[in-house]
Amino acid sequence: MGIALPHHRWPELLTGYCRRHKLIFMFTCLLFSLPLGAQNLVGPGTGSNIPIVIAHRGASGYLPEHTLAAYSLAIWQGADFIEPDLVLTKDGHLIARHDNVLNLTTDVAERSEFSSRKKTKSVDGITVEGWFSEDFTLAEIKTLRAIERIPRLRQSNVKFNGQFRIPTLAEIIQLTLSLEAIIGRPIGIYPETKHPSYFDKLGLNMNERLIDVLEHYGYGNQGRVFIQSFEVDNLKRLAAITSIPLIQLMDVTGTPFDQREQENGLSYADMSTAKGLADVAGYAAGVGVYKPMVLEYDDNAGSWGKPTPFMQNAKALGLLVHPYTFRAENFFLPTSLRSNPVPDSYGYVEQEIQQFLDAGVDGFFIDHPDYGVRAIATFHKKSVDESSVRSD
Repeated sequence: MGIALPHHRWPELLTGYCRRHKLIFMFTCLLFSLPLGAQNLVGPGTGSNIPIVIAHRGASGYLPEHTLAAYSLAIWQGADFIEPDLVLTKDGHLIARHDNVLNLTTDVAERSEFSSRKKTKSVDGITVEGWFSEDFTLAEIKTLRAIERIPRLRQSNVKFNGQFRIPTLAEIIQLTLSLEAIIGRPIGIYPETKHPSYFDKLGLNMNERLIDVLEHYGYGNQGRVFIQSFEVDNLKRLAAITSIPLIQLMDVTGTPFDQREQENGLSYADMSTAKGLADVAGYAAGVGVYKPMVLEYDDNAGSWGKPTPFMQNAKALGLLVHPYTFRAENFFLPTSLRSNPVPDSYGYVEQEIQQFLDAGVDGFFIDHPDYGVRAIATFHKKSVDESSVRSD
């Protein structure tokens, strides 16, 4: 398929095309210069055991997150799944934002017509000031433009501030299906329900709307979709109404918000025990977990160590394990894998991924999907070579 573009040229290439408003042409051209990835989906019924690359909020290391451009680039780079975080608008539409706090990733704070919408609210028990998705109709959301979430580390992405609209889940699926037809390989959707209990209290049921959209576009249990959540009860309710595989998200510390409000609510520590994981296996196909839950971390050496008991217990139960989040910048890497002292320089994230693949993970969330695709290719080649040696 040609020679892949050097990674340092992504900002230069993308900026030039965006300035000329030729994004569709840009992504079509990229098709002929980028590898198409492993063409692999791991899920129920796929019959594949190659780990999947999950584009975390799209190719969010290269473009502002949760935009059609970021999802498109992730697909061209070879991601197996794209991951939209979902919140709701005032009129009940599912849109892709990491938070319902719009000023974190849109230009709403600069829009004088919406200045009176600024409020202080309690979201999942945390007091937050800003502009909130549930106070805007979809038509109003469509007047906003995306901005970079972490500008100090991703200055190249800041060049795209104000150029991309906020997509709905339906638009993301339409894009995905169109690119499937062009590329000729399946592309999975991996939506996360954000703050489902919070929206329920506002009379906005996220589960029903999500299933309606997925079913409308023919997404079912064919290994092309996972639904994930940090909460528990909404996943259990989903398990009762759909056969789509569910992923229970977990953190090292804390408690799911819906469990905090219950007298005997579970903490993530409770859920991470052998018994807790057995309970999770009763309604979920897998777990999405913070990286230190998979491998032990050696602070003195600044490197990852051996697999944790959590990892061993999860695999013994047949749970899929998808750790989050891999990022190429030195700032996010173990000290032993940093290329230099500059926080926004790229380090050796492929080596980090290899350590987790060796531990047996079934996929991983990453901001830079092209690095993930290369890591999978290296891992697969190594596995094939080792198998050939054993058979000789």
